[in-house]
Amino acid sequence: MNNFVKSIKSEINKVIVGRELEIDLFLIALLQEGHVLLESVPGTGKTLMAKTFAKTLNTDFKRIQFTPDVLPSDITGIQFFNPKQQEFELRPGPILTNIVLADEINRATPRTQSSLLEVMEERQVTIEGETLPLQYPFMVIATQNPVESQQGTFPLPAAQLDRFLMKIPFQYPSLEEEQAIIRRFKNKEEVKQVEQVVTTEDLIGVAKEVKAIKVSEDIELFMLQLIRSTRNHPAIELGVSPRASIALLRASQGKAYLMGRDYVTPDDVKYVAPFVINHRIQLTSEASLTKSNDLVMEDILENTPVPVEARG
Repeated sequence: MNNFVKSIKSEINKVIVGRELEIDLFLIALLQEGHVLLESVPGTGKTLMAKTFAKTLNTDFKRIQFTPDVLPSDITGIQFFNPKQQEFELRPGPILTNIVLADEINRATPRTQSSLLEVMEERQVTIEGETLPLQYPFMVIATQNPVESQQGTFPLPAAQLDRFLMKIPFQYPSLEEEQAIIRRFKNKEEVKQVEQVVTTEDLIGVAKEVKAIKVSEDIELFMLQLIRSTRNHPAIELGVSPRASIALLRASQGKAYLMGRDYVTPDDVKYVAPFVINHRIQLTSEASLTKSNDLVMEDILENTPVPVEARG
């Protein structure tokens, strides 16, 4: 494990118990300029995880609490009239930062959700005709609670979901992890302060290394076979777009980097594929009665031939 990864993990582990998988996926998204969607029941630490991760970076961080009354202008910003100056002034919204926590994103109306489409894809925001570019890095970390999908929430449309590099299910902690959590509160342990251990310059340098990781033609074809299987599978009504192909490539490179390699293997692809693809597919109405996206993705992975040659 290189110093970049080790330093971030060390700081996060001061606050977060376990969550090695989730931390790895966060790092992959950060290095490949991707966004992540966390989904779990309330109280599992999604918000704490996102805030702790952001604090390890020497960048700006803002949290937006999404509710039904939040307007698009509350996210992007407005042009307001200054009576003293007798002119309009630009007041940027909280989206103009480096790391954004969009908390409970599916509580906002579709109109407000759409305010993130441009900024997540193009790294810019348009406020009443004026377009402002965002500074590097820029990452949206969104959370949502699936158990409340029928009460006061608005499911994210396909166009919004497709802009997330990965969707990460936040599982319940293991018995040992939960025991460590309650002992912290029982013993009233002081919560350790997370330090900023990564600068923007560090991040730029490592990101260049990740993008240079080799992907052989066999691995490319393996990825594309997985992607095309989502478009031909009998249980899937809507397969994934070419944006997903790029996302799978980038996520696989990120996984190879975390493993200390300069080339992608089939195992890297298989590791990240469920997190990249699951939230992008829509099952047929018949299949959704008996299957889940996870099960269909497992079937695709099992039935897609794996290339023998691993190196690029």
